[in-house]
Amino acid sequence: MRLSNVSKRCKLLALGAAAVLSLGLMAGCGSSDQSSSSGSGKTYKIGIVQLVEHNALDAANKGFVDGLKERGFEEGKNITIDRQNAQADQSNLQNIAQRFVSAKMDLICAIATPAAQTMANATHDIPIVGTAITDYEGAKLVASNKEPKGNVTGTSNMNPVKEQIDLLLKIKPDAKTIGTVYCSSEVNSEVQVKAMKEYAESKGLTVKIATISTVNDIQQAAQSLIGSVDAFYEPTDNIIASAMPTLIDITNATKVPVICGEPNMVKAGGLATYGIDYYKLGVQTGHMAADILEGKKPASMPIEMAKDLKVTVNKANAALLGITFPEDVLKDADVIE
Repeated sequence: MRLSNVSKRCKLLALGAAAVLSLGLMAGCGSSDQSSSSGSGKTYKIGIVQLVEHNALDAANKGFVDGLKERGFEEGKNITIDRQNAQADQSNLQNIAQRFVSAKMDLICAIATPAAQTMANATHDIPIVGTAITDYEGAKLVASNKEPKGNVTGTSNMNPVKEQIDLLLKIKPDAKTIGTVYCSSEVNSEVQVKAMKEYAESKGLTVKIATISTVNDIQQAAQSLIGSVDAFYEPTDNIIASAMPTLIDITNATKVPVICGEPNMVKAGGLATYGIDYYKLGVQTGHMAADILEGKKPASMPIEMAKDLKVTVNKANAALLGITFPEDVLKDADVIE
């Protein structure tokens, strides 16, 4: 009898152990099914802060989200996105930074230099990936472009300034004086205008500059140059880009062409550019963000330069100005009718 009872107890224990093992396997299968496409099973919180609304930054924003998706990080599945636009207001940037830090974001995407600077001042712990930023070192966002060392990395929108001036001279070979209007508080613009001035002067051109602080200054600044310049060169300045029609109304009225820093400014009325595709730059940035979410550290991720450059021309603007594009400019160019 005792032997029989022992035997029964052993069988019961064995059955119980099998049941526990079975439940454990089922639970393991369940967690595997619920894991994210990135393989971690976690839902990541991402904050996107954009300095101001205009076509180039909007395109970079969209590209960033699409770049993440290409790498398996998709909104509504394994990431949540808090999108914020500062409308070019510093107090808004400060509030957005506090919001992101309080929410303990897993990653912040900062679009344009002032946005990145505010985010970097607010946190040294949350990874920040920037885009539409010309000079990370000059903006004191990183120790160096090759080795950032902190919590910031990203993609640069540094323009091929020399090629843009060469393009201007192909289209308007008789140009002797170039005017430019830009926001003096934007580091991006300062860097581009300095490079443009040095190269233009090496080609025997004279450069005249007018600076602005707000959109309201554009009209007066542009008019101060009209009559003394043969063409305008406009860098990827966020204030100018957000109000291109204001500038173009003045330059078109006096038939002065505007060579722009990027294609969206051409779409907004400029004449031509050899520049960056901001959507593709955003996608490139999204891939860097995915690397960070998968375990890489911004400190050891070099700043990446834009990989896709192209000529974009505005035929409607050229017709209004009485300009005919040379065939070698039109070859392989994106044409806006």
